[in-house]
Amino acid sequence: MATTTVTTAIELESHSDNVARTTAAAVYNTNNNYSTGRREDDEVMRASLAADSEVPDGGYGWVVIFACALLCFWFVGTTYCWGVFQAALVEQGVGSASTLAFVGSLTTSCISFMAVLNARVVRKLGTQLSGLLGISLFGIGEVMAGFTTGNVVGLFMTIGLVMGLGTSLLFMVVSVTPAQYFKAKRGIANGIVFAGGGLGGAIISFVTNGLLQALGIAWAFRVLGFITLATGLPAAYLIKERVPIRPTSFVEWRLFRDYRFILIFLGGALATFPLFVPPFFLPLYTNSLNMTPSAGAGLVAAFNFSSAIGRLLCGFSSDRIGPLNTVFSSLLLSALSALVLWPVSSSLGPLIVFVIVNGMANGGFFATMPTVVGNVFGSARVSVAMGMVVTGWGGGYLLGAPIAGYLLNTGGGEKGGIDAFHPAIYYAGSMALGSASLMLMARLGIDRRLTQRV
Repeated sequence: MATTTVTTAIELESHSDNVARTTAAAVYNTNNNYSTGRREDDEVMRASLAADSEVPDGGYGWVVIFACALLCFWFVGTTYCWGVFQAALVEQGVGSASTLAFVGSLTTSCISFMAVLNARVVRKLGTQLSGLLGISLFGIGEVMAGFTTGNVVGLFMTIGLVMGLGTSLLFMVVSVTPAQYFKAKRGIANGIVFAGGGLGGAIISFVTNGLLQALGIAWAFRVLGFITLATGLPAAYLIKERVPIRPTSFVEWRLFRDYRFILIFLGGALATFPLFVPPFFLPLYTNSLNMTPSAGAGLVAAFNFSSAIGRLLCGFSSDRIGPLNTVFSSLLLSALSALVLWPVSSSLGPLIVFVIVNGMANGGFFATMPTVVGNVFGSARVSVAMGMVVTGWGGGYLLGAPIAGYLLNTGGGEKGGIDAFHPAIYYAGSMALGSASLMLMARLGIDRRLTQRV
């Protein structure tokens, strides 16, 4: 992946060994880079400090952040709008909610299943070429989907696989590139990037609903695909590495000897199961309340807009109170909103409150995780560590929403009223609560003082 983080610890240490050695102990505490006491880990942390000491915290980095945010606008925003397409496809009898949820889940699960390989691809091609390839696959896949709207297998191939491959490359590019340009402002930089996805989801939800009503499902896919290519390709061209990319290993197995990594790995894996349940199923939920399709699309848009705000706020929060404190708080809020607010939301007013709270909490997870990994395990290994962490998200990405769909079908399906949704809702809330518990354990493992920035 195209960041300073892909250089090895020894290479970075030889670059500015004296600076890193003399400042390591102090900066471990002030910048939340935490040593485990093992010699090899201390070398990586010293290397991270050496690299971070040269980060400009601005300059051309803001251009890169804007470009990454625009890419997120499309690949994250479109993914979060799958529920709008799903409701239209269910209404036309193309497939059941549980089957079509698998299509959207396959798109996101490619992020995990391809993470380690994509780390190698990005290091080989660089961020610019990887971004261009990723957005090309994403846009072309969406255009191709317009020719397969009556065929579930075709949707799996175009949206699930082609768009999924593009999504996985783009996610790697935008997740690790900001670390090349930002250290002190790394949290807000990542927040801005992923806020682009929330804003994209809000806007694309309305656009998709309008296109579906005016042009139908097929042309809605095609129009969005062409616009994605027209705007995404120039954005990808603007993304450049700050320093030359050096090769590194696919996987750093010794990270699994660090209990903090295991807890963060498992917490992230568990968190991805519930995160796509609200945006995928809100349109069907509103249908069960006899609301219009526009109401469902509007709630998805509100969810995504709230997600954008949450990503920005969590970016600021990461720089202020620490990324682990922030990601724990966001997951806890996600769990409580699903367990307390959603089950009693039987009219538009309570639903709006739920989507605002849950959307803000949902967005915080994605915006904060790259900062968590970089700060806790060192920027000199964030590309490898992030690839490993994201690989663990595969089960949740692929099965999280479909499990909710099967629970919905068991309860009577989308025609069974809002009570049929309760098993899926409680499942989502419980998974988020379990993830929050694991993140809290990781946070306390670093520092038991609750007022400490971690």
